[in-house]
Order: sequence, then structure tokens, then C-alpha cells
Amino acid sequence: MFKRLPLFFVGALLALTFNACAQEKKDVAAEAAAPVAAEVGKNYFLVEPRQPTASGDKIEVLEVFSYACIHCAHFQPYADEIKSKLPAYAKFEYMPAIFNEAWEAYARAFYTAQSLGMLDKTHQAIFDAVHRDHRQFRSFDDIAAYYGEQGADVAKFKQTATSFEVESKLARSRDLVPKYGVDGTPTLIIDGKYRLTGASAGGYPQLVALVDLLVKKAHAEKAAK
Repeated sequence: MFKRLPLFFVGALLALTFNACAQEKKDVAAEAAAPVAAEVGKNYFLVEPRQPTASGDKIEVLEVFSYACIHCAHFQPYADEIKSKLPAYAKFEYMPAIFNEAWEAYARAFYTAQSLGMLDKTHQAIFDAVHRDHRQFRSFDDIAAYYGEQGADVAKFKQTATSFEVESKLARSRDLVPKYGVDGTPTLIIDGKYRLTGASAGGYPQLVALVDLLVKKAHAEKAAK
């Protein structure tokens, strides 16, 4: 088709395409260079009082989530990006929220997989099973059976699921999630004292940038003490 067009017309089309691409690159660059919106009470919120962390001397970046939450599934690639960008003085952690009985089953499965050392293998797999493959998990037994497909010994998985370690972690989640002020997932808590979400940050890409800023802020505050 283009062979039949006058040369000047083809040239004009190429010029328009080039200009459009150049403008798009400028827009992306401008967005990347734009300052991060970081207004307390709007883009992020104070957790009062500050809650204890489980990361020792490191700045804790905690995602409160659930495998039952489709927004958490959508956020997972951004969570991976945050983890990959964290400085050595920070550590990423997960805390499953327990808003109802179904969410408790997923939280129990998370902590069981963590205890058995298979979380790296199963974390994304569970999101995929629930939200991509629409796998129906009607009970904890169904969930345990799926972990069996991922390589777990189902009997050991069920036994571990009721262990003191898992029960203690579930109790900690029930205690801390309300104290953080979390009313939806995913929510991020920085060093036990800053709370933010995709909505407060203005989107998940903005959330990634704001986490970086708040991690540095928390680190500077800790160093000053």
C-alpha cells in the first residue's frame, strides 16, 4: 500500500510517527522525573502508635495481603519490584490478613508453607491457581491438596498447619492488622509506622516510588536516634 503513495506523503507519515514516538518518550521521562507525591495524611498515613517489627535492625517493608484478594494478585509483580530494589538495610515481609474464615484458611496455608520452606515455590502459584485458573478451594483440605501438587507432604502440611508456630503467627496477624489501621488489601506498612496503599499513592507504580522514599526516610530517622 505504501508503495503507491507519493513520496512526500510517506515522508509526512514517517515524520508524524517519529514525532509521536519522541513525544511519548518525553512523556515517560517527564513522569519518571516528576517528584513523588508524599503528603502525610493523603499519600501515606502514620501508624499510631508505631508497631513492633520482626526485621531486627532492618527497615521492615510489610505487605498485608491475602491470596483471596485479586488486587493482591495484580500487585504481586510490583511487590517483586519493590523487593528487588530494596537497599541492604531493608527487608520485605508478608502478613496475611484474616478478615473472614476463608481468608484464615489462606493465611494458615501461607504460614505453613513458610514453616516448611516452600514459600518461594508456592506464593505465586497460589495466586495463579485462585485468580488465573479459577481453582475452587472450598476448605483447608482442598488448599492442602493443592500444596501437595506443589510437592508438599499433605499429612505433614496439615500437621504443621496446626503447630504452635503457625498458630502464633496467625495470632500476631489478628493482633497487628487492626493496629496498623488496615481496612483493605494490599496495604504496605513501612517500619511499623507508615501505612500506604495503591489508592493513596495514586497507583501501583507511584506506590513503588513512595515505598522507596519512605524506606529512606525511616532509615534516616532510625540513624538519627
